[in-house]
Amino acid sequence: MALTFTDSNFKEMVLDSDKPVMVDFWAEWCGPCRMVGPVVEELAKEFDGKAVIGKLNVDENPNVTMEYGIRSIPALLFFKNGEIVDRQVGAVPKSVLNEKLTAQV
Repeated sequence: MALTFTDSNFKEMVLDSDKPVMVDFWAEWCGPCRMVGPVVEELAKEFDGKAVIGKLNVDENPNVTMEYGIRSIPALLFFKNGEIVDRQVGAVPKSVLNEKLTAQV
């Protein structure tokens, strides 16, 4: 199951992670976000133990959202060793996200 990232746990769970991390920036009202949501859940199961995968609600967590300049959602940021190594904005097929995650593992 995908984790829930927040302003308060982002540093610990994402930036300090010893595994690659994929963060799905989303909101309840966002149609394309609802399309990507199930894919994020599937990837969380498939990459369990190899990568950390979770979601951050942009409406509830404005600090991290502003810090990373998120203006369009869904936005998926890929982190390794606390640094952004890749990003994907907009709804894309699972294969695209799988490829980006596999490159980091």
